[in-house]
Amino acid sequence: MPKDLTMAKSKGGKIESKLRDYALAFPEAYEEFPWGHSAIKVKKKAFLFMGTGEDGDFSISVKLPHSRDMAVDLPFTEPTGYGLGKSGWVTAHLKDEESLNLIKAWIEESYRAIAPKKLVKSL
Repeated sequence: MPKDLTMAKSKGGKIESKLRDYALAFPEAYEEFPWGHSAIKVKKKAFLFMGTGEDGDFSISVKLPHSRDMAVDLPFTEPTGYGLGKSGWVTAHLKDEESLNLIKAWIEESYRAIAPKKLVKSL
C-alpha cells in the first residue's frame, strides 16, 4: 500500500476510534457491522453509521432533527443517500480532527433523536 494511502487510512481510523469510544459511552449503546461499516445503535435502532473507505475518507451519518439545515450547508457534508436525507440524516466526510467537537455534538443530537425518552432523560 502506498505510504500516503496508509497515512490517510490511519488518520481516518484514528478519528473513527475516538468517535466510536464517544458514541459507545451513551446509555445502552452498542456496535454492529451491517454492510461492512460500523453502526452504533440503541434499542436496535442506529443513531450513527461510520467507516473509513479504501481511500482513507472517513465518513459518518447521523440523524439531525434540529441542526440538519445548518449541517448540510457545510462544505464537507451532504444529505445521506438511500432516501435517509429526507428524514434528517446527514453524512459528513472528515479529513482531520478539526471539527471533532461539532461531530460529537451531532452524535449526541442523533442519540437523543433515536433513543427512548427514558434513556435520554438519564443523560
